[in-house]
Amino acid sequence: MAMAHAELLALFDREQRMEVNFPGYRRETTPDVVRMIPEHPPYDEGAVIYSDLSAANADAVIAEQVAYFGDLGYGFEWKTYSHDAPPDLPARLLRAGFEAEESENVMVLDLVEAPDLLQVSPGADIREITDPDSIGEVITVLTQVWGEDRNRLRAVLADEMVEAPDLLQVYVAYVDEAPAAAAWIRYHPDLQFSSLWGGSTIAEHRGRGLYSALLSVRARDAYARGIRFLTVDANSMSRPILERFGFHLLATTRPFNWTPNHPD
Repeated sequence: MAMAHAELLALFDREQRMEVNFPGYRRETTPDVVRMIPEHPPYDEGAVIYSDLSAANADAVIAEQVAYFGDLGYGFEWKTYSHDAPPDLPARLLRAGFEAEESENVMVLDLVEAPDLLQVSPGADIREITDPDSIGEVITVLTQVWGEDRNRLRAVLADEMVEAPDLLQVYVAYVDEAPAAAAWIRYHPDLQFSSLWGGSTIAEHRGRGLYSALLSVRARDAYARGIRFLTVDANSMSRPILERFGFHLLATTRPFNWTPNHPD
């Protein structure tokens, strides 16, 4: 039976924001926020992944988090959602010196209601990456698509593959033996959600169904493990593809980044 939107949103908040754990991070819960603290390199930034604030205490709690991460010497991301209170939380973060990134769509799929996705044949050369030394093929794709330095991500994925191999599956799609698209899925023990990441295709190889093939492979993996829901933060390019496979919009999210001022 389909879950009502409000019920699903509450479940998402609880499982993916309040109770979730990530390899390499320590989850800390305060009366106001849930934050992730890096435990060792290459995890060099923290995060606030959930907050329960009011107009009366929001500015003070923001200042507390800035001071907390500043004392640790870490920058951090405050990941806001469209249903977070107070409604002007993004504006308050900007006033506190945070820098905003682009908004994304939080898309969700109930795998119980997605048989078409699970029956789609990949129709492409999709290979699972299980050797940390091969993560470079993922980075090759992401660098060409996004044009950014991805060395930190290379280290993070390689570390996760060694430290928690059962919680990560990484895939690359190849065209003529060259990496053309990449994506991965993260699992969270005892939770009903798995999260999709990456989903990037080099421009010259778009239109071949590689994004859809990677989506199908990961959905099959999750379904085989008994996962109920898939979630992904999607940009405007990915959202229509996801909707064709039965994903629907749960919320919008926008990260805000704070960087400590280190002395020269």
